[in-house]
Amino acid sequence: MARKIITTQVAIMGAGPAGLMLSHLLAKSGIESTVIEVRSHQEIAETVRAGILEHGSVNLLVDSGVSDRVLRDGDRHDGIELRFNGESHRIDFKGLVGESVWLYPQTDVFLDLAARRKDDGGDVRYSVTNTTIHDLEGKPKVWFTDAEGQEFEIQADFLVGADGSRSHCRFQIPEANRKWYFHEYPFAWFGILAQAPRSSDELIYANSEHGFALISQRTESVQRMYFQCDPKENVADWDDERIWSEFRKRVNGNGFELKEGPVLEKMVLPFRSFVHTPMRYGNMFLAGDAAHTVPPTGAKGLNLALHDVKVLFEGLESFYSNGSTALLESYSDRALERVWKAQHFSYWMTSMLHTVPGSDDFGRARQLGELHSVVSSRHARAYLAESYTGWPGAK
Repeated sequence: MARKIITTQVAIMGAGPAGLMLSHLLAKSGIESTVIEVRSHQEIAETVRAGILEHGSVNLLVDSGVSDRVLRDGDRHDGIELRFNGESHRIDFKGLVGESVWLYPQTDVFLDLAARRKDDGGDVRYSVTNTTIHDLEGKPKVWFTDAEGQEFEIQADFLVGADGSRSHCRFQIPEANRKWYFHEYPFAWFGILAQAPRSSDELIYANSEHGFALISQRTESVQRMYFQCDPKENVADWDDERIWSEFRKRVNGNGFELKEGPVLEKMVLPFRSFVHTPMRYGNMFLAGDAAHTVPPTGAKGLNLALHDVKVLFEGLESFYSNGSTALLESYSDRALERVWKAQHFSYWMTSMLHTVPGSDDFGRARQLGELHSVVSSRHARAYLAESYTGWPGAK
């Protein structure tokens, strides 16, 4: 069967939020794109991911015309609680920096974007196989087979690798032209979805001698929560009572008690810090998890991906509107500046709140001293609030 040719301006590998947002922004400026994705629409929609959106990410979704559902169905949070030694200390985002975040699952971000691209007639193809990429230093080509078995070749001016943390695209960059930065963490998160009322209106980040815990929300009757665990932990070894006992040890106290209920889902989520530099090779650009991952403690992963594509879109729009390559040439440096700020913030939050296996009494006392320093200083609280809600430049 002959390979059919698709001619477009920008080929995008990956139909997660990053790839779909870029395709949407390009379409609004009259720039053609074709998006391909190895997963099915259903698989992406059913993948559970973090759900905290910075104010800049919310603005991007709403102002670009994707959807205002985040404002209607999402929960605006004006702060978080840091809990240690059994006491809670609120970080007032609104009062400190005048901004908020929204609790809005990544699944819903994907559904909003996918629906908008479908309604606008966007060329998005799910469940593709046999993907290979060619001619990255010239006019990129992408070969793939669609869900019906037809073979295609995309011919484009530029290729964008927004294909997630297991990116195929980044492995096509020669080793001599890339540098990878890794940091492995000696712990993971044991995550649950529980049928229970909300224990708090805002997220609780708890540091305890038994390890970290995060109390989040989902709906009025279903909640998502996490506690620090060994990366090799087996979820089958944990029944409901053992799970809730672990949460109680880490969070309850001084009049506060978690609201409990049947555990609907449970999983172990290992994580790491990773950065690929540069985020460009020839006429291929990397965006989102294909270029970097962060631990979930700082709620930065999805927000970084959306910021990447916003910066990349500015470069592509400039190129197609006036022929300038300046913004495309500076894309990697501009994106990485924010990536490294997010890496620092995520590492800081993770190291401050988690118990490092094998740490001594000094390490525990020093960690508590750090937490006291943060909550007792307006400047420190403001730094946390600004970093969590999104630095200037994301609007």
